[in-house]
Amino acid sequence: MQTLDWRDWLVLIATLLAIVGYGTWKTRGRKNAQDYIKGGNTTKWWTIGLSVMATQASAITFLSTTGQAFSDGMGFVQFYFGLPIAMVIICLVFIPLYHRLKVYTAYEFLENRFDLKTRSLTAILFLIQRGLAAGITIFAPAIILSVVLGWNIVTLNIVIGVLVIIYTVSGGTKAVTVTQKQQMFVIFAGMLAALFIIINLIPDDVSFRDAIDIAGATGKMEVLDFSFDLENRYTVWTGLIGGTFLMLSYFGTDQSQVQRYLSGKSMKEMQMGLLFNGLLKVPMQFFILLVGVMVFVFYQFNPSPLNFIDASTQTVLASEYGDDYRTLQEKQKTLFLDKQTLSLDYSKNQNLKTKQQLFTIDSIEKSYRLKSKFLIKKAVDSEYSSKYNELQQEVEQLKSNAESEAYIEKSAELTALYKDAAKDTQTNDRDYMFIRFILNNLPTGLIGLLLAVILSAAMSSTASEINALATITSIDLYGRNVSGEKDDAHMVKMTKWFTLGWGIIAIIIACFANLAENLIQLVNIIGSIFYGNVLGIFLLAFFFKHIKGNAVFTGALITQTIVVLGWWFDWMPYLWLNLFGCVLVIVIAHILQVALPKKELTDVNKSY
Repeated sequence: MQTLDWRDWLVLIATLLAIVGYGTWKTRGRKNAQDYIKGGNTTKWWTIGLSVMATQASAITFLSTTGQAFSDGMGFVQFYFGLPIAMVIICLVFIPLYHRLKVYTAYEFLENRFDLKTRSLTAILFLIQRGLAAGITIFAPAIILSVVLGWNIVTLNIVIGVLVIIYTVSGGTKAVTVTQKQQMFVIFAGMLAALFIIINLIPDDVSFRDAIDIAGATGKMEVLDFSFDLENRYTVWTGLIGGTFLMLSYFGTDQSQVQRYLSGKSMKEMQMGLLFNGLLKVPMQFFILLVGVMVFVFYQFNPSPLNFIDASTQTVLASEYGDDYRTLQEKQKTLFLDKQTLSLDYSKNQNLKTKQQLFTIDSIEKSYRLKSKFLIKKAVDSEYSSKYNELQQEVEQLKSNAESEAYIEKSAELTALYKDAAKDTQTNDRDYMFIRFILNNLPTGLIGLLLAVILSAAMSSTASEINALATITSIDLYGRNVSGEKDDAHMVKMTKWFTLGWGIIAIIIACFANLAENLIQLVNIIGSIFYGNVLGIFLLAFFFKHIKGNAVFTGALITQTIVVLGWWFDWMPYLWLNLFGCVLVIVIAHILQVALPKKELTDVNKSY
């Protein structure tokens, strides 16, 4: 269990309290809905750009993206290739329309174009997926810090949630926006400092260029994949096509982002803010991935644990599988010495033979990590243990004839079991890699700053999410579906109550959440299940004027059901669900428009 130095505690607590205090003080006294929900429409473009980036850059970005790069390399950056394209489309289509209608939420437009039930359905779809995401953005840093530092996870969930609730309830959208500027400063400063320290921890005779070459030799610098393999989640095409649709829906229809730029001083400020995000976001993600790759290079010259979760390691060492695990540890130690020698040699000579040897060693080490995770799984789960023992016996019996189909089949089953175990909640350690590296290798003071980065990122994204959840609940559901007189003061009061309520719900979700695969993928999977359908509804509203509310409402319900089934039965990589859902709702709405009775709906407002 790691004990923080008092100076780290000082940096951590001072940073977090300064952000909360500044946000609360700067936005005190927001009395009307225009100020509280739209920030008084006074935000400048650079603040919008930073706020949009901070909303997306949760703690998951720094913990999980670095772990993704450590394990699989730079290829994940392709996920963001569609973002600049989406920013241009939103600036040309979405923002002018939102600005002209002077809407508080993206879904107000849908009632003007279709009807109240379509607006309410889309708002509810947003509340479901964003409510889950809000819980995960609290849970991500809490679960990791709890395991690494030995802190109680429920306490961490409550602390993060309460800090966010204080200034978000107090100042609304403006409080979220002004604090995100400070949070982004902390985040950039912390990550730059981390990269500088990592590079300096690599041996003196290995330059930064040498470090990049070593990473390239093991396949970590392979950024572009032009294959059309649907089994591959991250390619240029999934990024450009699936990523564009995901980003269009996220930045164009997700209130947590729409609310950031609706607070802009003018339409030009809103557009410049989004374009600023589009230009800076891909390099920022590339930089974060590069940090993860540099940690990988660091471990070519320094011993690394088989598993980055200490509690999991201790569990398996104390179990009946402890000897097997110790054997793996000894094998890894021997492998490390070869790896260290080869890495130094490659940095000086860069010959093809050494490169091939480095790649082979990296593959062997990956297999050790896979087996170590499986041993951990066996130690905590008797069901996996019995499955493994049965398969292992069958493989041993068939081993004499290694070329037989039965042997190959059983070996494949055993490998699949390893992989299944490696994805498990208690054994997935990629998200723990960066925080473990920080605590074990960075100097006093900087550890506190990096922990502040993680918690600041969690606070910034969570604040945006509960702010948006409260706004949608207040404006789109309460304001339109509950009768009675509602003046400005009443709506501000109710929005504050909804903010408090969603904050509590997010904390509860965080307390019951579980890790699944890789955290950053989990958040994007949740979004992809809903975003395509929502984007399709907006595109129907923008470009298909003959389609009416009944067809869209029914089509959206059918589409959401099909998309959920498609995700559940793994029909395609999750990024393609965005395109699939978008096209599906458009097609179904057209079919229903022809099939449904020709009763024309009265448009509430034709000004769109």
